[in-house]
Amino acid sequence: MASPSTSSEQASPLLATPDVFEDLIRRGETELIGASSLDWLGVPLMGSSGCIGALVVQSYSQNVRFGERDRDILKFVSQQIATAIEHKRYEEALRHSEARYRSLILSAAYGIYRCTVEGRFLDVNPALIAMLGYGSVEEILNLDARRDVFFNPQELDRLTEDYRRTGSLNGVEVQWKAKDGHVIVVRLSGRPVTGGEQPAEELEIIAEDITDRRQLEEQFRQAQKMEAVGRLAGGVAHDFNNLLMVINGYTEVLLEELKSGSAMYQKVQSIQQAADRAATLTRQLLAFSRKQLLELKVVDVNTVISEMERLLRPLIGENIGLVTRLSPEAGRTRADAGQLEQVIMNLVVNAKDAMPEGGKITVQSSEVTVRQNFREHRFIQPGRYVVLSVSDTGHGMDKETQSRIFEPFFTTKEKGKGTGLGLSTVYGIVKQSGGYVFPQSEPGTGTTFYIYLPRVEDAPEEMSPVKSQENEKGGCETVLLVEDEDSVRELVRVTLAARGYRVLEAENGESGLRVAEAHGDGIDILITDVVMPGMGGRELAKELLQIRPKLVVLYLSGYTEDTILHQGVLGPGTAFLQKPFTLQNLARKVREVLRVGTN
Repeated sequence: MASPSTSSEQASPLLATPDVFEDLIRRGETELIGASSLDWLGVPLMGSSGCIGALVVQSYSQNVRFGERDRDILKFVSQQIATAIEHKRYEEALRHSEARYRSLILSAAYGIYRCTVEGRFLDVNPALIAMLGYGSVEEILNLDARRDVFFNPQELDRLTEDYRRTGSLNGVEVQWKAKDGHVIVVRLSGRPVTGGEQPAEELEIIAEDITDRRQLEEQFRQAQKMEAVGRLAGGVAHDFNNLLMVINGYTEVLLEELKSGSAMYQKVQSIQQAADRAATLTRQLLAFSRKQLLELKVVDVNTVISEMERLLRPLIGENIGLVTRLSPEAGRTRADAGQLEQVIMNLVVNAKDAMPEGGKITVQSSEVTVRQNFREHRFIQPGRYVVLSVSDTGHGMDKETQSRIFEPFFTTKEKGKGTGLGLSTVYGIVKQSGGYVFPQSEPGTGTTFYIYLPRVEDAPEEMSPVKSQENEKGGCETVLLVEDEDSVRELVRVTLAARGYRVLEAENGESGLRVAEAHGDGIDILITDVVMPGMGGRELAKELLQIRPKLVVLYLSGYTEDTILHQGVLGPGTAFLQKPFTLQNLARKVREVLRVGTN
């Protein structure tokens, strides 16, 4: 038996006789294997890409010898065999390709489906079934896309129109309804399924659920907007507090000099009352902008709620029930107890106003551990939290209202029923305390506000005792007063001088240093504004304390800046008086700081 090696003859029919074999053997192109044959006839199997094999017959009998006719017959047969082999190979390749494609579709993270141009589903992958919350392919195929899937049927018409105009779909965002009714935002990209010369009226579409991404983007935009509004509100409140300081101060002086029964006394008193209301508004703006003064202590949330309960019941009226559900595991948080009470008060009042016909308010406490990527609110940092919630059975809110409720001066109440600063104040206090606040509401189903405050394990701290009125008297000490606002500086100077103090004045930090150097060591207290052009109050106090370590310092400001406080939190041993303050409070605070400084 002869076996030809790869040679130039392998692509052409070969009829080999013994003399031919000898020549091939001599040239090294053939190797003898087994019994010798008399004739050897080989024909290549030619495929579309070249030779894919050979068809070979051998003769071992003198009676059977091959000729040219046998070669032609074998050549014809080889063509048929080559065609059959190649067809079989194509079928195998197609089967493997389809299997890989099907595996890719079935394991894809995105929803993939085939549909008609009108939206009828023809085939879907498991990811799409899960996205819509159904249990099988058959359930999806039986859906009416216009009625059962598209939240807004007009979006399906828009898709059809876009496809007919452009021939494809590229990142079109629509809203779908899942089986349980909740709405998801889906991005669709697809192309037509082509067949023959004309495109078929079918589409292959990839559907990406971007609901979480859109929610995060919306939360980020909302946070940016609130931050910008907060900066504006804080700046306005700061400047306005200086004006209120002068108005309140001089009305206080006038009321002391006028007789209580005179007509002028009543007019000045009306001015004072209006100024007090304006001061309340600025405090609320400062709370929203997180630039108010907080005295953080470890407090038990259940204790704060329990003590507030007796105050809340008469506030809400007889037609509204108040229920408290306090979890023993709720625990403690670090907060300003007075401000936390203000948060509860504002939320309860807001809930009462949402139920004019009566209803029920529920105040609850609980403890929760937030894991990474907390699905409900992913912007909450992981950790343990005390959760305080206030629920009502009122008329509820739509999504548009919920997106604006924390904005200053936004209100859904009728004119004269509210300033629109209650929830803004809640937002600012909670954020400044390191927590989170968000509503959960639907029209007609009531509203629940959830407040997450970082949980701590420290023991509760004692509340500061209420200051007595005995410290309003004056003194004879020397005061260095540094204030860049002329009218405020004049008012404070006159007030302190009238109470016996010797007052040295300066309009900024640099001037304050010069006055202190000229006066020597006889200064008992530095009273300085926090934020001033050039050298601020913090830098001034630092310079003076280096050469006068026994000097006591009282800071004044229209709002709390990080230059003196850490995120509005009063540091240990820091004396601070926030504008606008009354003249009695000023006198009392000066005596208190001097008394502490001499102890």
